[in-house]
Amino acid sequence: MTHRRTVSEYGNDFYTRPMKNKAPSFETQELREFGEVLRGRRTVNLYLQTPVPEELVRDAIEVATWAPNHHLTEPWRFILPGEQTVDKILDLCQRIVSRKKSTDLALHKRESWSQKPGWLIVTCRRSDGELRQQEDYAACSAAVQNFMLYLWKAGVGSKWTTGDITRDSRFFDIIGVDQSESFVVGLIWYGYPKLTPAQSRKELSEVLTRLP
Repeated sequence: MTHRRTVSEYGNDFYTRPMKNKAPSFETQELREFGEVLRGRRTVNLYLQTPVPEELVRDAIEVATWAPNHHLTEPWRFILPGEQTVDKILDLCQRIVSRKKSTDLALHKRESWSQKPGWLIVTCRRSDGELRQQEDYAACSAAVQNFMLYLWKAGVGSKWTTGDITRDSRFFDIIGVDQSESFVVGLIWYGYPKLTPAQSRKELSEVLTRLP
């Protein structure tokens, strides 16, 4: 288990580490490799049934908690559902899809979901203020990204889903969360990829604006 060092353990160095007189070089192999990790991450839909070590998952969650969060609210909570809880979620998924679509599609979706080897549910504490809520949601989203990137570096893929089930009151009953106090940021599936999809992004010139 990863040990999180406290400020006291860092000692005075936590606040007094000297800054270099010039900016460090950004043309390093380490930085290029880090960029490749960021660019290489993919949403994975198909997984091998090889279990992901629990210690790795716990480390990824611990890393997730280092995401930036305004006023250090740490609004996130992480839930690792076991087999019994997953079965209840699968039952609920089947009922929802059967009512909205068809019985055949519900069975297909249940079977598809049952092939996800790892499950994580991320929730965010509700806030009275709209701005505070937006900030806390953004913080939780950053935490999810941390989690997914850490796993990706370890060769583990993931998918962040926010389907109807994550807003269903029965889902909150299953995971033991008071819907009036928290909402679900995402249901994260993870596992070793069976297939890694290709992906592309817009050119930087299409999304970057430089102002005087």
